[in-house]
Amino acid sequence: MKIRVRVNGQTYESDVEPRKLLVYYLRDDLGLTGTHVGCDTTSCGACTVLLDGKAVKSCTVLAVQADGRDVMTVEGLEQDGELHPLQTAFWEEHGLQCGYCTPGMLMSGYALLQTNPDPSEEEIRRGISGNLCRCTGYMNIVKAIRSAASKLADASAEPSKEVAASGSSSD
Repeated sequence: MKIRVRVNGQTYESDVEPRKLLVYYLRDDLGLTGTHVGCDTTSCGACTVLLDGKAVKSCTVLAVQADGRDVMTVEGLEQDGELHPLQTAFWEEHGLQCGYCTPGMLMSGYALLQTNPDPSEEEIRRGISGNLCRCTGYMNIVKAIRSAASKLADASAEPSKEVAASGSSSD
């Protein structure tokens, strides 16, 4: 079955078997191995990706269901060689344990911050509740998401360098 999917901003046209899961399409067909296969039963969240901006567990989504849609994987977080503030915060706050759950946690955290840029600890815990950390490093993962929220808020509050340098604005 032919599908056309935009993944991390790049369009792919592929011929896939109708029963192929999205996680295997991403990993095996596109070589995007950052998305992990954990349980194959939607229990652990290691395979979390964004489908049209919403976090989904790609082990229970068929590749054909992604036809005509946008997918974002953990590889899509980094832009122009720069880690996303969420990735940096995971590094700084030791949100990385063995790392198996990390891609799913990052994508669930990213989805949360897109809809709630200033989440409370409880909201973060609820936002990542579909993701399991085998190392039980939840405290540092929550701290990392909170830190990323703060970094993103600071970055959006900073005036543009071009505007600041020229001393003018459009207001």
